[in-house]
Amino acid sequence: MGDKLGDNAQVEIIAAALGWPCERKQLYFLAPYVTGKPPFKASLYHIDASRSAPLGPPWPDLVITIGRRPAMAALWIREQSGGHTQVVLLGRPKRWLQKFALVIATPQYCLPDQPNVLHIDLPLMRSNTAAVEAAAAAWQDRLAALPRPLIAVLVGGQTKPFVFDAQVAAALLAHIKAIAAETGGTLYITTSRRTPPAVVAALQAGLPPGAILYRWQANDTANPYLALLGLADRFIVSGDSISMLVEVARLGKPLAIFPLPYKLAGVERLRNALTRLVQPGAGGRRALLQPVGDWLYRLGLIGYSRDLTAVHELLLERRLAVRLGQPFLPPGSDTLDELPRVVERIKALLPGATS
Repeated sequence: MGDKLGDNAQVEIIAAALGWPCERKQLYFLAPYVTGKPPFKASLYHIDASRSAPLGPPWPDLVITIGRRPAMAALWIREQSGGHTQVVLLGRPKRWLQKFALVIATPQYCLPDQPNVLHIDLPLMRSNTAAVEAAAAAWQDRLAALPRPLIAVLVGGQTKPFVFDAQVAAALLAHIKAIAAETGGTLYITTSRRTPPAVVAALQAGLPPGAILYRWQANDTANPYLALLGLADRFIVSGDSISMLVEVARLGKPLAIFPLPYKLAGVERLRNALTRLVQPGAGGRRALLQPVGDWLYRLGLIGYSRDLTAVHELLLERRLAVRLGQPFLPPGSDTLDELPRVVERIKALLPGATS
């Protein structure tokens, strides 16, 4: 597991559902790779060994992981085991799709239909019900006097190809001010680990009367996030954060998505065009170029593309969310629990394993 709580939560959900004996290996990364992305290869060079859990024999039968940096360590374990260890990856492999025993892919990852790829509709993250209930009880009196509806605004951060800067933050403020004025409710804005300082400053400068802004801090016991999941009446979530969107949707709370504008620089635009060569389902001339795209993928020059808006569209289609500016839908939940499918596929990898 790495440093992303939403990612780690999905791994924990699968481990708990399997019920097999397991060890948790928490990894920390060297400074250049905490936010920077290291070149993808089976290795530990990006790991801060002094802080991370040790990785050594006996090698496990199975590793479940998520994200580029932990996946590199998982493939290193596979190599040390002589290929015995099977690796299950949630998400999108940067390279070597064939080296993973199973890849669990949600709609934002445009992966091909292959025997080792399991496509599911939504990420597996869900809120810890007990933790949400405990936080709600602890914050109940603190939030009781606020004018209702209590509108939680969950702010993520910039991620390619989306732009989230002070100008975009100003647009968000304009939307939520109008909603607060119309409903007479309270805006409770929370930032996250990825929120740029310029966005935090813009939110603070433009905060409407009566609104509350929480600035994210690591390991802060005063973080209201869980309490808001339990007590807020409506939610507005920036479109970059699939984890927060899915958590709210699974709770059946009224949800609006604030879509972010996107922009591709020249090099990124070229890379994006090249990724279309490995886009699954390509037809016509693109189908003729598919072998070229596969070759570039194997070299690590391009990867399968990511489209976060695919998750947005699924939430909208199932009436689990609306676009910001549209009327909120009434509470209700119709999320499909695909965890049993995931567990079944993983157990098939180790047919002799027992709980």
